Amino acid sequence: MMRTLLALLLMTGIARADGEPAGVFDYYVLSLSWTPTWCAIEGDARGSDQCDPGQNYGFTLHGLWPQYARGWPSFCPTSERPPSRGMTADMVDIMGSGGLAWHQWRKHGVCSGLPAEDYFTLSREAYGRVTRPPLLDDLAREVRLPAAVIEEAFLEVNPDLEPDMLTVTCRDGRVQEVRICLSRDLEPRVCGADAVRDCTLTEAIFSPMR
Repeated sequence: MMRTLLALLLMTGIARADGEPAGVFDYYVLSLSWTPTWCAIEGDARGSDQCDPGQNYGFTLHGLWPQYARGWPSFCPTSERPPSRGMTADMVDIMGSGGLAWHQWRKHGVCSGLPAEDYFTLSREAYGRVTRPPLLDDLAREVRLPAAVIEEAFLEVNPDLEPDMLTVTCRDGRVQEVRICLSRDLEPRVCGADAVRDCTLTEAIFSPMR
C-alpha cells in the first residue's frame, strides 16, 4: 500500500522540477512583492536597506518565472554566464536588492534560455508593462481589507487583464504578492491552475510604503 501511494505521489504530486532543460516552458509568471509586507516579515529582521524609511518601495519585482502548463522549472543547467555585479546592481531600482536579482537569475533566469543581460532586460520590460495602482502607493496608514480588493485595483488600471490572469497571495495575515501570468511575448494570458493561489482573507493587513 505504501509503495503504491509513493508511486502515485511521484507521478502526480510534483509541482516543480529542478534541473530541467533551459528555454523549455510555456509562459511566465510576473511576481510583484509588496515591500512593506516583506519588510514586516523578513526584511526588518535582516536589516535590509530596502526597508529604511524614505526608500518608498511599493510593489517591487520579485521575479519573472518560467512556468509550465503544470508546474515550473528551476535551477536549469545553462551555458550562459552568470550576471555581473553591475547587472544585478542595475536592478535595484525595481527589485530593491542586487542580491535578490542574483537569486532570481540563479533559480529562475537560468530556465529562460536567455543570457543574463537579456533576462533582466525582459524582466524590466514585463514589470514596466503592468500598471501598479497609484492609490495603493498613497496609503497613509495601515489598513485591513479583503485581499480581493488588491486584485480589483490591478484589474481597474490594467484593462487588458482578466480575473483569471492574476492572483493575490498572502502570508502571515498580510497581502504579500500579486502574480500576473504572461505569454512568452509578455502578453497577458490565463494562469495555469497551479499558479492560482488566491488569498481569501477578508481582513488582510496592508501596510503603507515607508
